[in-house]
Amino acid sequence: QVQLVESGGGLVQAGGSLRLSCAASGRTFSSYTMGWFRQTPGKEREFVAAISAAGWTTYYADSVKGRFTISRDNAKNTMYLQVNSLKPEDTAVYYCAAKFGTTSRQTSEYGYWGQGTQVTVSS
Repeated sequence: QVQLVESGGGLVQAGGSLRLSCAASGRTFSSYTMGWFRQTPGKEREFVAAISAAGWTTYYADSVKGRFTISRDNAKNTMYLQVNSLKPEDTAVYYCAAKFGTTSRQTSEYGYWGQGTQVTVSS
């Protein structure tokens, strides 16, 4: 079992940057694959990035490649998403999620979710 809490969202202008954090409780954080997803009201939750348990493998949605970087510090039980060159279309609630097993882009495969942190990008 793992509990997740996101932070670091806020209001920024287009072209700006944020560093989102996901703090996890529990001794088994290093055993979980982690992911970032985002959702806008009225739209499906979409995959953003994922990272394997040891941090050796990362996946990104095409829309964020080159702009977003996912990382984790297992010693601190924390995952990060550095978001650069933000665009208005990046506006969403960003969620961190955890699953056991191989790295995945599929929302339905993640069983543990945080409450989300709002990212708003103004033009």
